[in-house]
Amino acid sequence: MNRLLPRYFTLAAGVLLGTSLIFSSYIRSPKPPAAPPPNIIFLLTDDHRWNALGAMGNPIIKTPHLDRLASGGVLFQNAYVTTSICCVSRASLLSGQYMSRHKIQDFATSFGPEAFQSTYPMLLKQAGYQVGFIGKFGVGNPKEQPAAAFDFWACSDKGQPDYEMKDERGNYLHHTDKVNGDIEQFMESTRAAQPFCLSVSFKAPHVQDNDPRQFIIQPRYKSMYAGDSIPEPEKADPKYWRAFPDFFRTEENIARERWHLRFENNRMYQESVRNYYRLLSGVDEVVGNLVQSLERRGLADNTIIVFMGDNGFYLGEYGLAGKWYGHEESIRVPLLIYDPRNPKLRGLRPQPFALNIDIAPTILRLAGVAVPETMQGIDLIELVSTQNKALDRPEFFYEHTFMGSPKLPQVEGVVRKDYKYMKYIEHGYEEYFDLKKDPGERQNLAADPKAARKVAEARQKYLKWKQQVL
Repeated sequence: MNRLLPRYFTLAAGVLLGTSLIFSSYIRSPKPPAAPPPNIIFLLTDDHRWNALGAMGNPIIKTPHLDRLASGGVLFQNAYVTTSICCVSRASLLSGQYMSRHKIQDFATSFGPEAFQSTYPMLLKQAGYQVGFIGKFGVGNPKEQPAAAFDFWACSDKGQPDYEMKDERGNYLHHTDKVNGDIEQFMESTRAAQPFCLSVSFKAPHVQDNDPRQFIIQPRYKSMYAGDSIPEPEKADPKYWRAFPDFFRTEENIARERWHLRFENNRMYQESVRNYYRLLSGVDEVVGNLVQSLERRGLADNTIIVFMGDNGFYLGEYGLAGKWYGHEESIRVPLLIYDPRNPKLRGLRPQPFALNIDIAPTILRLAGVAVPETMQGIDLIELVSTQNKALDRPEFFYEHTFMGSPKLPQVEGVVRKDYKYMKYIEHGYEEYFDLKKDPGERQNLAADPKAARKVAEARQKYLKWKQQVL
Protein backbone atom coordinates (compact mmCIF):
# COMPACT_ATOMS: atom_id res chain seq x y z
CA MET A 1 0.00 0.00 0.00
CA ASN A 2 2.89 2.41 0.76
CA ARG A 3 3.97 2.16 -2.86
CA LEU A 4 0.67 3.81 -3.88
CA LEU A 5 0.92 6.85 -1.55
CA PRO A 6 3.13 9.11 -3.68
CA ARG A 7 0.89 8.65 -6.70
CA TYR A 8 -2.19 9.24 -4.56
CA PHE A 9 -0.98 12.60 -3.23
CA THR A 10 0.20 13.73 -6.65
CA LEU A 11 -3.27 13.15 -8.00
CA ALA A 12 -4.91 14.73 -4.96
CA ALA A 13 -2.94 17.93 -5.55
CA GLY A 14 -4.72 18.25 -8.85
CA VAL A 15 -8.19 17.91 -7.39
CA LEU A 16 -9.24 21.20 -9.03
CA LEU A 17 -8.93 19.39 -12.33
CA GLY A 18 -11.84 17.22 -11.20
CA THR A 19 -12.35 14.43 -8.76
CA SER A 20 -12.80 12.01 -11.62
CA LEU A 21 -9.05 12.13 -12.12
CA ILE A 22 -8.53 10.68 -8.64
CA PHE A 23 -11.02 7.89 -9.03
CA SER A 24 -9.87 6.99 -12.51
CA SER A 25 -6.49 5.90 -11.16
CA TYR A 26 -8.10 3.39 -8.81
CA ILE A 27 -11.01 2.07 -10.83
CA ARG A 28 -9.89 -1.06 -12.67
CA SER A 29 -11.64 -2.64 -15.60
CA PRO A 30 -13.64 -5.59 -14.32
CA LYS A 31 -11.91 -8.92 -14.82
CA PRO A 32 -13.59 -11.12 -17.39
CA PRO A 33 -15.45 -13.96 -15.73
CA ALA A 34 -13.42 -17.14 -15.40
CA ALA A 35 -14.14 -19.68 -18.09
CA PRO A 36 -16.38 -22.44 -16.77
CA PRO A 37 -14.74 -25.84 -16.32
CA PRO A 38 -15.15 -27.97 -19.43
CA ASN A 39 -17.39 -30.98 -19.68
CA ILE A 40 -15.38 -34.08 -20.59
CA ILE A 41 -16.55 -37.23 -22.38
CA PHE A 42 -14.22 -40.22 -22.64
CA LEU A 43 -15.24 -42.81 -25.24
CA LEU A 44 -13.62 -46.24 -25.23
CA THR A 45 -13.96 -49.01 -27.78
CA ASP A 46 -13.06 -52.64 -27.04
CA ASP A 47 -10.45 -54.39 -29.24
CA HIS A 48 -10.08 -51.45 -31.64
CA ARG A 49 -6.82 -51.54 -33.60
CA TRP A 50 -5.22 -48.27 -34.67
CA ASN A 51 -5.96 -48.43 -38.40
CA ALA A 52 -9.64 -49.37 -38.18
CA LEU A 53 -10.61 -45.72 -38.58
CA GLY A 54 -11.07 -43.64 -41.70
CA ALA A 55 -8.99 -40.82 -40.28
CA MET A 56 -6.08 -43.22 -39.79
CA GLY A 57 -6.00 -44.04 -43.48
CA ASN A 58 -8.34 -47.02 -43.75
CA PRO A 59 -9.95 -46.73 -47.21
CA ILE A 60 -12.84 -49.10 -46.53
CA ILE A 61 -14.22 -48.47 -43.05
CA LYS A 62 -16.87 -45.77 -42.70
CA THR A 63 -16.41 -43.65 -39.55
CA PRO A 64 -17.41 -40.13 -40.67
CA HIS A 65 -18.32 -38.73 -37.26
CA LEU A 66 -15.09 -39.83 -35.62
CA ASP A 67 -13.17 -38.62 -38.66
CA ARG A 68 -14.79 -35.20 -38.25
CA LEU A 69 -13.73 -35.00 -34.61
CA ALA A 70 -10.22 -36.04 -35.62
CA SER A 71 -10.02 -33.33 -38.28
CA GLY A 72 -11.01 -30.72 -35.71
CA GLY A 73 -8.77 -32.01 -32.96
CA VAL A 74 -5.59 -33.96 -32.18
CA LEU A 75 -5.19 -37.36 -33.83
CA PHE A 76 -2.24 -39.20 -32.29
CA GLN A 77 -0.28 -41.22 -34.83
CA ASN A 78 1.50 -43.47 -32.32
CA ALA A 79 -0.93 -44.35 -29.54
CA TYR A 80 -0.36 -47.57 -27.60
CA VAL A 81 -1.47 -49.53 -24.57
CA THR A 82 0.98 -50.74 -21.96
CA THR A 83 -0.90 -54.04 -21.53
CA SER A 84 -3.11 -55.43 -24.28
CA ILE A 85 -6.03 -56.96 -22.44
CA CYS A 86 -9.18 -55.15 -21.39
CA CYS A 87 -9.14 -55.60 -17.59
CA VAL A 88 -5.56 -54.36 -17.20
CA SER A 89 -5.75 -51.63 -19.81
CA ARG A 90 -8.93 -50.21 -18.28
CA ALA A 91 -7.31 -50.14 -14.86
CA SER A 92 -4.40 -48.24 -16.43
CA LEU A 93 -6.80 -45.81 -18.11
CA LEU A 94 -8.57 -45.06 -14.84
CA SER A 95 -5.48 -44.90 -12.65
CA GLY A 96 -2.80 -43.51 -14.97
CA GLN A 97 -0.53 -46.38 -13.92
CA TYR A 98 1.30 -49.34 -15.40
CA MET A 99 0.03 -52.76 -14.36
CA SER A 100 3.17 -53.24 -12.25
CA ARG A 101 1.97 -50.40 -10.04
CA HIS A 102 -1.83 -50.78 -9.91
CA LYS A 103 -1.47 -54.60 -9.59
CA ILE A 104 -4.70 -55.44 -11.42
CA GLN A 105 -3.51 -58.36 -13.53
CA ASP A 106 -6.69 -60.36 -14.05
CA PHE A 107 -10.47 -60.18 -14.28
CA ALA A 108 -11.13 -60.81 -10.58
CA THR A 109 -9.04 -58.09 -8.92
CA SER A 110 -10.85 -54.84 -8.13
CA PHE A 111 -9.44 -51.47 -7.13
CA GLY A 112 -8.90 -51.13 -3.40
CA PRO A 113 -10.82 -48.25 -1.75
CA GLU A 114 -7.84 -45.90 -1.61
CA ALA A 115 -6.71 -46.68 -5.15
CA PHE A 116 -10.22 -46.17 -6.51
CA GLN A 117 -10.45 -42.73 -4.94
CA SER A 118 -7.34 -41.80 -6.95
CA THR A 119 -8.89 -42.68 -10.33
CA TYR A 120 -9.79 -39.81 -12.61
CA PRO A 121 -13.60 -40.08 -12.16
CA MET A 122 -13.35 -39.95 -8.37
CA LEU A 123 -10.83 -37.11 -8.39
CA LEU A 124 -13.15 -35.15 -10.66
CA LYS A 125 -16.09 -35.92 -8.42
CA GLN A 126 -14.14 -34.59 -5.44
CA ALA A 127 -13.51 -31.43 -7.50
CA GLY A 128 -17.24 -30.87 -8.06
CA TYR A 129 -17.87 -32.74 -11.30
CA GLN A 130 -20.93 -34.88 -11.99
CA VAL A 131 -19.56 -38.27 -13.02
CA GLY A 132 -21.21 -40.99 -15.05
CA PHE A 133 -20.19 -44.38 -16.41
CA ILE A 134 -21.94 -46.26 -19.23
CA GLY A 135 -21.33 -49.65 -20.85
CA LYS A 136 -18.62 -52.04 -19.73
CA PHE A 137 -16.71 -51.11 -16.57
CA GLY A 138 -14.37 -54.04 -17.10
CA VAL A 139 -12.26 -53.89 -13.94
CA GLY A 140 -12.55 -56.43 -11.15
CA ASN A 141 -15.32 -58.63 -9.89
CA PRO A 142 -18.66 -57.52 -11.42
CA LYS A 143 -20.28 -57.93 -7.98
CA GLU A 144 -17.90 -55.28 -6.68
CA GLN A 145 -18.54 -52.69 -9.38
CA PRO A 146 -18.57 -49.16 -7.87
CA ALA A 147 -22.03 -48.13 -9.09
CA ALA A 148 -22.83 -46.14 -5.95
CA ALA A 149 -19.76 -43.94 -6.39
CA PHE A 150 -21.11 -42.44 -9.61
CA ASP A 151 -23.89 -39.91 -10.11
CA PHE A 152 -25.06 -41.91 -13.13
CA TRP A 153 -24.37 -45.61 -13.71
CA ALA A 154 -25.55 -47.75 -16.62
CA CYS A 155 -23.17 -50.70 -16.78
CA SER A 156 -23.76 -54.39 -17.26
CA ASP A 157 -23.63 -56.56 -14.16
CA LYS A 158 -21.52 -58.98 -16.20
CA GLY A 159 -17.80 -58.74 -16.73
CA GLN A 160 -18.43 -58.92 -20.47
CA PRO A 161 -21.86 -57.58 -21.52
CA ASP A 162 -24.05 -59.36 -24.04
CA TYR A 163 -24.65 -57.77 -27.42
CA GLU A 164 -28.22 -59.03 -27.60
CA MET A 165 -30.70 -57.93 -24.94
CA LYS A 166 -34.25 -56.67 -24.59
CA ASP A 167 -35.60 -53.28 -23.68
CA GLU A 168 -38.32 -52.61 -21.10
CA ARG A 169 -41.00 -53.66 -23.59
CA GLY A 170 -39.28 -56.90 -24.51
CA ASN A 171 -38.04 -55.70 -27.88
CA TYR A 172 -34.64 -56.64 -29.30
CA LEU A 173 -31.90 -54.23 -28.24
CA HIS A 174 -28.26 -54.31 -29.34
CA HIS A 175 -25.69 -53.23 -26.76
CA THR A 176 -24.42 -50.36 -28.92
CA ASP A 177 -27.96 -49.00 -29.19
CA LYS A 178 -28.43 -49.35 -25.45
CA VAL A 179 -25.29 -47.28 -24.94
CA ASN A 180 -26.77 -44.67 -27.27
CA GLY A 181 -29.94 -44.47 -25.16
CA ASP A 182 -28.01 -44.39 -21.90
CA ILE A 183 -25.95 -41.45 -23.12
CA GLU A 184 -29.13 -39.52 -23.83
CA GLN A 185 -30.47 -40.35 -20.36
CA PHE A 186 -27.26 -39.10 -18.81
CA MET A 187 -27.51 -35.85 -20.76
CA GLU A 188 -31.02 -35.35 -19.45
CA SER A 189 -29.84 -35.93 -15.88
CA THR A 190 -27.04 -33.36 -15.86
CA ARG A 191 -27.29 -30.13 -13.90
CA ALA A 192 -26.55 -27.01 -15.93
CA ALA A 193 -24.54 -25.28 -13.21
CA GLN A 194 -22.19 -28.22 -12.68
CA PRO A 195 -19.60 -29.65 -15.12
CA PHE A 196 -19.72 -33.33 -15.94
CA CYS A 197 -17.37 -36.13 -16.92
CA LEU A 198 -18.98 -39.07 -18.69
CA SER A 199 -17.05 -42.28 -19.38
CA VAL A 200 -18.58 -44.42 -22.12
CA SER A 201 -17.25 -47.92 -22.73
CA PHE A 202 -18.59 -49.79 -25.75
CA LYS A 203 -18.53 -53.55 -26.07
CA ALA A 204 -17.98 -53.10 -29.80
CA PRO A 205 -16.09 -54.33 -31.71
CA HIS A 206 -15.26 -57.16 -29.27
CA VAL A 207 -16.63 -60.58 -30.20
CA GLN A 208 -19.32 -62.35 -28.20
CA ASP A 209 -17.17 -64.97 -26.49
CA ASN A 210 -18.38 -68.58 -26.80
CA ASP A 211 -20.92 -67.64 -29.47
CA PRO A 212 -20.23 -69.23 -32.88
CA ARG A 213 -21.31 -66.00 -34.60
CA GLN A 214 -18.45 -64.15 -32.86
CA PHE A 215 -19.08 -60.56 -34.07
CA ILE A 216 -22.77 -59.86 -33.44
CA ILE A 217 -23.77 -56.78 -35.37
CA GLN A 218 -26.80 -54.50 -35.35
CA PRO A 219 -29.14 -56.04 -37.95
CA ARG A 220 -29.50 -52.75 -39.85
CA TYR A 221 -25.78 -52.83 -40.64
CA LYS A 222 -25.90 -56.19 -42.39
CA SER A 223 -25.68 -54.73 -45.90
CA MET A 224 -22.80 -52.37 -45.11
CA TYR A 225 -19.49 -53.55 -46.60
CA ALA A 226 -21.28 -56.49 -48.27
CA GLY A 227 -19.75 -55.53 -51.60
CA ASP A 228 -16.29 -54.79 -50.28
CA SER A 229 -13.44 -57.21 -50.79
CA ILE A 230 -10.98 -56.74 -47.95
CA PRO A 231 -7.35 -57.57 -48.75
CA GLU A 232 -5.83 -60.22 -46.52
CA PRO A 233 -2.70 -59.06 -44.69
CA GLU A 234 0.64 -60.21 -46.05
CA LYS A 235 1.48 -61.55 -42.58
CA ALA A 236 -1.44 -63.98 -42.81
CA ASP A 237 0.97 -66.18 -44.76
CA PRO A 238 1.39 -69.46 -42.79
CA LYS A 239 5.16 -68.97 -42.71
CA TYR A 240 4.74 -66.37 -39.97
CA TRP A 241 2.88 -68.81 -37.74
CA ARG A 242 5.48 -71.49 -38.42
CA ALA A 243 8.26 -69.12 -37.39
CA PHE A 244 7.12 -69.03 -33.75
CA PRO A 245 8.91 -71.29 -31.23
CA ASP A 246 7.32 -74.56 -30.13
CA PHE A 247 5.96 -73.25 -26.82
CA PHE A 248 4.01 -70.58 -28.71
CA ARG A 249 3.10 -72.50 -31.85
CA THR A 250 0.49 -74.74 -30.28
CA GLU A 251 -3.21 -75.17 -30.82
CA GLU A 252 -3.68 -74.49 -27.11
CA ASN A 253 -2.61 -70.88 -27.69
CA ILE A 254 -5.84 -68.89 -27.33
CA ALA A 255 -4.83 -66.56 -30.16
CA ARG A 256 -4.56 -69.60 -32.44
CA GLU A 257 -7.81 -71.14 -31.19
CA ARG A 258 -9.64 -67.94 -32.07
CA TRP A 259 -7.91 -67.67 -35.43
CA HIS A 260 -9.63 -70.92 -36.38
CA LEU A 261 -12.99 -69.35 -35.44
CA ARG A 262 -12.52 -66.16 -37.48
CA PHE A 263 -9.78 -66.21 -40.09
CA GLU A 264 -8.99 -69.80 -41.04
CA ASN A 265 -9.95 -69.23 -44.69
CA ASN A 266 -10.71 -66.26 -46.93
CA ARG A 267 -14.47 -66.60 -46.60
CA MET A 268 -14.24 -66.45 -42.80
CA TYR A 269 -11.75 -63.61 -43.01
CA GLN A 270 -13.97 -61.50 -45.24
CA GLU A 271 -17.05 -61.94 -43.08
CA SER A 272 -15.20 -61.45 -39.78
CA VAL A 273 -13.53 -58.21 -40.87
CA ARG A 274 -16.75 -56.89 -42.41
CA ASN A 275 -18.56 -57.51 -39.12
CA TYR A 276 -15.69 -55.95 -37.18
CA TYR A 277 -16.07 -52.85 -39.35
CA ARG A 278 -19.87 -52.94 -39.02
CA LEU A 279 -19.62 -52.84 -35.25
CA LEU A 280 -17.29 -49.86 -35.43
CA SER A 281 -19.60 -48.04 -37.83
CA GLY A 282 -22.31 -48.61 -35.22
CA VAL A 283 -20.11 -46.90 -32.65
CA ASP A 284 -19.54 -44.04 -35.08
CA GLU A 285 -23.29 -43.56 -35.37
CA VAL A 286 -23.53 -43.16 -31.59
CA VAL A 287 -20.72 -40.58 -31.68
CA GLY A 288 -22.68 -38.60 -34.26
CA ASN A 289 -25.80 -38.73 -32.09
CA LEU A 290 -23.77 -37.63 -29.08
CA VAL A 291 -22.42 -34.57 -30.90
CA GLN A 292 -25.94 -33.63 -32.02
CA SER A 293 -27.19 -33.98 -28.45
CA LEU A 294 -24.45 -31.66 -27.20
CA GLU A 295 -25.34 -29.12 -29.88
CA ARG A 296 -29.06 -29.22 -29.05
CA ARG A 297 -28.30 -28.55 -25.41
CA GLY A 298 -25.86 -25.75 -26.09
CA LEU A 299 -22.98 -27.78 -24.60
CA ALA A 300 -20.90 -28.47 -27.69
CA ASP A 301 -18.59 -25.46 -27.38
CA ASN A 302 -17.49 -26.41 -23.85
CA THR A 303 -17.32 -30.20 -24.08
CA ILE A 304 -14.07 -32.06 -24.72
CA ILE A 305 -14.31 -35.50 -26.34
CA VAL A 306 -11.52 -38.07 -25.92
CA PHE A 307 -11.71 -41.29 -27.94
CA MET A 308 -9.48 -44.37 -27.60
CA GLY A 309 -9.36 -48.14 -28.01
CA ASP A 310 -8.60 -50.28 -24.96
CA ASN A 311 -6.21 -52.51 -26.94
CA GLY A 312 -5.44 -53.57 -30.48
CA PHE A 313 -6.57 -56.65 -32.39
CA TYR A 314 -5.00 -59.18 -34.73
CA LEU A 315 -7.00 -59.67 -37.93
CA GLY A 316 -5.19 -62.85 -38.90
CA GLU A 317 -1.64 -61.50 -38.88
CA TYR A 318 0.90 -64.17 -37.84
CA GLY A 319 -1.95 -66.69 -37.91
CA LEU A 320 -3.43 -65.10 -34.77
CA ALA A 321 -6.67 -63.56 -33.54
CA GLY A 322 -7.23 -61.41 -30.46
CA LYS A 323 -4.52 -59.36 -28.75
CA TRP A 324 -2.17 -59.98 -25.77
CA TYR A 325 1.25 -60.13 -27.43
CA GLY A 326 3.63 -57.30 -28.29
CA HIS A 327 3.12 -56.89 -32.03
CA GLU A 328 1.89 -53.61 -33.47
CA GLU A 329 -1.48 -55.10 -34.35
CA SER A 330 -2.05 -55.96 -30.69
CA ILE A 331 -0.80 -52.90 -28.83
CA ARG A 332 -1.40 -49.89 -31.12
CA VAL A 333 -4.77 -48.13 -30.90
CA PRO A 334 -6.63 -45.06 -32.20
CA LEU A 335 -6.60 -41.96 -29.99
CA LEU A 336 -8.04 -38.51 -30.58
CA ILE A 337 -8.75 -35.50 -28.40
CA TYR A 338 -11.27 -32.92 -29.58
CA ASP A 339 -11.31 -29.66 -27.62
CA PRO A 340 -13.57 -27.05 -29.28
CA ARG A 341 -12.24 -24.34 -26.95
CA ASN A 342 -8.69 -24.48 -28.28
CA PRO A 343 -8.19 -23.64 -31.98
CA LYS A 344 -4.46 -24.35 -31.66
CA LEU A 345 -5.26 -28.05 -31.30
CA ARG A 346 -7.17 -28.38 -34.56
CA GLY A 347 -5.81 -30.70 -37.19
CA LEU A 348 -2.73 -31.79 -35.23
CA ARG A 349 -1.16 -35.15 -36.06
CA PRO A 350 1.55 -35.58 -33.40
CA GLN A 351 4.14 -38.34 -33.76
CA PRO A 352 5.29 -38.83 -30.10
CA PHE A 353 4.17 -41.89 -28.17
CA ALA A 354 0.82 -41.50 -26.41
CA LEU A 355 -0.20 -44.21 -23.94
CA ASN A 356 -3.29 -45.40 -22.13
CA ILE A 357 -1.65 -44.33 -18.85
CA ASP A 358 -1.75 -40.75 -20.18
CA ILE A 359 -5.55 -40.54 -20.30
CA ALA A 360 -6.14 -39.98 -16.57
CA PRO A 361 -3.56 -37.18 -16.11
CA THR A 362 -4.68 -35.53 -19.36
CA ILE A 363 -8.34 -35.49 -18.30
CA LEU A 364 -7.46 -34.14 -14.87
CA ARG A 365 -5.33 -31.33 -16.29
CA LEU A 366 -8.06 -30.41 -18.78
CA ALA A 367 -10.41 -30.05 -15.81
CA GLY A 368 -7.89 -28.01 -13.81
CA VAL A 369 -7.51 -30.75 -11.21
CA ALA A 370 -4.15 -31.67 -9.68
CA VAL A 371 -2.55 -34.88 -10.92
CA PRO A 372 -1.44 -37.27 -8.14
CA GLU A 373 2.25 -38.13 -8.06
CA THR A 374 1.28 -41.79 -8.16
CA MET A 375 0.19 -41.43 -11.79
CA GLN A 376 2.86 -42.46 -14.28
CA GLY A 377 1.40 -40.93 -17.43
CA ILE A 378 1.79 -37.44 -18.86
CA ASP A 379 -0.53 -34.62 -19.92
CA LEU A 380 -0.93 -35.15 -23.66
CA ILE A 381 -2.18 -31.61 -24.25
CA GLU A 382 0.98 -30.22 -22.71
CA LEU A 383 2.97 -32.63 -24.88
CA VAL A 384 1.48 -31.30 -28.12
CA SER A 385 1.18 -27.65 -27.03
CA THR A 386 4.67 -26.95 -25.66
CA GLN A 387 8.26 -27.48 -26.60
CA ASN A 388 8.87 -29.54 -23.46
CA LYS A 389 11.01 -32.30 -24.89
CA ALA A 390 10.99 -34.11 -21.55
CA LEU A 391 7.42 -35.22 -22.32
CA ASP A 392 8.38 -36.77 -25.65
CA ARG A 393 9.20 -40.21 -24.29
CA PRO A 394 11.70 -42.21 -26.35
CA GLU A 395 10.25 -45.57 -25.27
CA PHE A 396 7.80 -47.33 -22.99
CA PHE A 397 7.45 -50.62 -21.14
CA TYR A 398 5.08 -53.38 -22.23
CA GLU A 399 3.82 -56.13 -19.92
CA HIS A 400 1.23 -58.91 -20.19
CA THR A 401 1.26 -61.64 -17.56
CA PHE A 402 -2.36 -62.83 -17.45
CA MET A 403 -2.84 -66.63 -17.48
CA GLY A 404 0.50 -67.82 -18.87
CA SER A 405 1.57 -70.73 -21.08
CA PRO A 406 0.34 -72.58 -22.97
CA LYS A 407 -2.86 -70.51 -23.28
CA LEU A 408 -1.30 -67.05 -23.19
CA PRO A 409 2.49 -67.04 -22.89
CA GLN A 410 3.57 -64.15 -20.69
CA VAL A 411 5.49 -61.35 -22.38
CA GLU A 412 7.28 -58.16 -21.37
CA GLY A 413 9.47 -55.74 -23.26
CA VAL A 414 10.42 -52.27 -24.46
CA VAL A 415 8.92 -50.41 -27.40
CA ARG A 416 10.82 -47.66 -29.21
CA LYS A 417 10.45 -45.96 -32.59
CA ASP A 418 13.60 -47.67 -33.87
CA TYR A 419 13.22 -51.12 -32.35
CA LYS A 420 10.98 -53.39 -30.33
CA TYR A 421 12.25 -55.90 -27.79
CA MET A 422 9.96 -58.55 -26.29
CA LYS A 423 10.77 -61.38 -23.92
CA TYR A 424 8.51 -64.35 -23.22
CA ILE A 425 9.46 -64.49 -19.58
CA GLU A 426 8.40 -68.07 -18.84
CA HIS A 427 10.69 -69.40 -21.56
CA GLY A 428 13.48 -66.83 -21.89
CA TYR A 429 12.61 -66.45 -25.57
CA GLU A 430 13.37 -63.05 -27.10
CA GLU A 431 12.08 -61.06 -30.06
CA TYR A 432 13.93 -58.09 -31.51
CA PHE A 433 12.59 -56.14 -34.47
CA ASP A 434 14.62 -53.43 -36.20
CA LEU A 435 11.73 -51.05 -36.93
CA LYS A 436 13.77 -48.76 -39.15
CA LYS A 437 14.47 -51.56 -41.62
CA ASP A 438 11.49 -53.76 -40.77
CA PRO A 439 8.51 -51.63 -39.63
CA GLY A 440 6.17 -54.52 -40.35
CA GLU A 441 7.88 -56.72 -37.73
CA ARG A 442 8.45 -59.58 -40.12
CA GLN A 443 11.91 -60.76 -39.06
CA ASN A 444 12.96 -61.55 -35.50
CA LEU A 445 16.65 -60.67 -35.18
CA ALA A 446 17.11 -61.72 -31.54
CA ALA A 447 19.34 -64.67 -32.51
CA ASP A 448 21.11 -62.89 -35.37
CA PRO A 449 24.84 -62.45 -34.51
CA LYS A 450 24.89 -59.18 -36.48
CA ALA A 451 22.31 -57.74 -34.10
CA ALA A 452 23.86 -59.10 -30.90
CA ARG A 453 25.09 -55.75 -29.58
CA LYS A 454 21.75 -54.03 -30.16
CA VAL A 455 19.86 -56.93 -28.60
CA ALA A 456 22.12 -56.76 -25.53
CA GLU A 457 21.45 -53.02 -25.19
CA ALA A 458 17.70 -53.59 -25.49
CA ARG A 459 17.87 -56.34 -22.89
CA GLN A 460 19.52 -53.96 -20.41
CA LYS A 461 16.87 -51.31 -21.04
CA TYR A 462 14.21 -53.90 -20.38
CA LEU A 463 15.76 -54.86 -17.03
CA LYS A 464 15.90 -51.21 -15.96
CA TRP A 465 12.29 -50.65 -16.96
CA LYS A 466 11.14 -53.60 -14.85
CA GLN A 467 12.30 -51.68 -11.80
CA GLN A 468 11.11 -48.25 -12.93
CA VAL A 469 7.46 -49.17 -13.47
CA LEU A 470 6.88 -50.37 -9.91
